[in-house]
Amino acid sequence: MLEGVMLLWFVLTALSLAFVAIDIRAKPQSTVMKWGFVLLTAYTGPIGAFLYVLGCREPLPGLHERYVAVRWRQVLGSTMHCVAGDGVGILVGAVLARHYHIEGFVEIALEYALGFLFGWTVFQALFMRDMAGSYGRSLKTTFIPEFLSMNVLMSGMVPVAALFARYFDAARDPLQPEFWFRMSMALLAGFIVAFPMNWWLVAHHLKHGMTTVRPAPEATPAPESTKPAATGAHPEHSGVAKSAKAPGSGMPAHAVPRIALIGMMILSLAAFAAGLALTAWITAVR
Repeated sequence: MLEGVMLLWFVLTALSLAFVAIDIRAKPQSTVMKWGFVLLTAYTGPIGAFLYVLGCREPLPGLHERYVAVRWRQVLGSTMHCVAGDGVGILVGAVLARHYHIEGFVEIALEYALGFLFGWTVFQALFMRDMAGSYGRSLKTTFIPEFLSMNVLMSGMVPVAALFARYFDAARDPLQPEFWFRMSMALLAGFIVAFPMNWWLVAHHLKHGMTTVRPAPEATPAPESTKPAATGAHPEHSGVAKSAKAPGSGMPAHAVPRIALIGMMILSLAAFAAGLALTAWITAVR
């Protein structure tokens, strides 16, 4: 039965990926967000395509700013960006772990390290450096948001990956379709679990949401009701970078109380620990 489910999944994923990759080229998104949706669709197939249409694809030309200004769409953009970047490193880690016969928590540590490093240094800091003013400043301001997102992403992902690996031996082998189906389901679970954390990060202006980038003559200013302070919308609606702000915000990076950040760090670590405990139980059950 799994073979039939996988065949359907991969066919739908191929069609969804082709649709998103072609359709998003003409949309007023920043390049990194376009790549993010393409990668998310590669990971999550028709679900990624559905999220692209529902959360990013403007219903009529010229409405993108208003369309993506809604808070949940901003959070969708943030979570998608997180999973797209981290997912690249995680998949590389999973393949390397198989090649070098690494298993258990060491494999999870490798996937975490590569996912975090790629997501933080490339997908977050490098691609968003213009917003921060420099790559160094971008590394500094994106570290904590990436850390919080990565912890909860892994908390949802590792138990699902362990569950598939337990019942399907081929799911451990990158040369088998079961492996890629397993990783797709795991990343999808990670996306779902990471969404609430990204809601908090966007609401407190620690992460960017959905972007709109248009050539200067075509820029359409967002109406007063959709300004970032009220909706969590991205300040880059006109494509103009903000240099001394927290990522994706109109607020200084220090505006969030330290006690709140510490509390969310503890919460994210607790979620990750719970995911690891559940993974250990799944692995140990006979």
